[in-house]
Amino acid sequence: MHPEKKYMTFDRNTKIAFLGMGLMGSRMAARLIQAGFEVAVWNRTLSSCDILVDMGATLLNLQEIADYPVILTCLADDSAVQTVYEHIQDQLQPDQVLVDFSSLSVAQTQKLASQAQVRQVKWIDSPVSGGIVGAEQGTLVIFAGGDLQTIQNLSLIYNVLSQRVTRMGETGTGQATKICNQLIVAANSTLIAEAVALAAQAGVDTKLLAPALAGGFADSKPFQILAPRMASHTFEPVQWKVQTLSKDLNNAVQLAEHFKLNIPVAKQALLQLKAHQNKGYAEADLATVIQIVES
Repeated sequence: MHPEKKYMTFDRNTKIAFLGMGLMGSRMAARLIQAGFEVAVWNRTLSSCDILVDMGATLLNLQEIADYPVILTCLADDSAVQTVYEHIQDQLQPDQVLVDFSSLSVAQTQKLASQAQVRQVKWIDSPVSGGIVGAEQGTLVIFAGGDLQTIQNLSLIYNVLSQRVTRMGETGTGQATKICNQLIVAANSTLIAEAVALAAQAGVDTKLLAPALAGGFADSKPFQILAPRMASHTFEPVQWKVQTLSKDLNNAVQLAEHFKLNIPVAKQALLQLKAHQNKGYAEADLATVIQIVES
């Protein structure tokens, strides 16, 4: 007979540790603070936490991570999450929940979730889509993978951050869904750049492309964001980093190779993004890919 699973319930008094105060994490943490949660924040560069501390957050000591029933992470990549997990794993306690908003490979997520399970910590992969604006407005969409009941118990936290949470299946399926999402966004960005450049050569006022195509079959949120920025060469503030989309697209290609699935469009887009990144545009906005076509 299997022992009955234990589940923690979470409310506004639940203490939250949030690790990773980058473009997305800082905005998500801010919403939780404003919603009245007790939030402790950590970032490798501590100064990135200053604004959140001014808003009411506590500066987190990783050695005290056991005091927080819910741990949220929003970090750069597989390596960053692995490094942070290794720093906190000895402090983790049974029944803690680790919700990872980072965009990782499926293999890394499953590996870390298995390590957490040994310590009776529930790992929920919860990558997000919606960009900086979605993080600021609490309108992200979240793709969750892992234990159904745990995901449901997190609804009070999820509701502050998102308009919708969908459980996609077991551990790793949230990341697989995000990888498919990023495949579409990243590959689409290279096509949008080609369309804007071609339209400009043909004498089109490219500033009119986004409103002209709005609502048609070619329309999308990435198009409405990227086309105007590409047309006017407006690359600040950074909304999507080239290296982030390149990393995500690489995860898509690697996952496809694991299943022996050929995805040539994604592969070509990855080559373009990597070439752009290697020319010094790693930290630049995704809209700068227009310069690949123009040059």
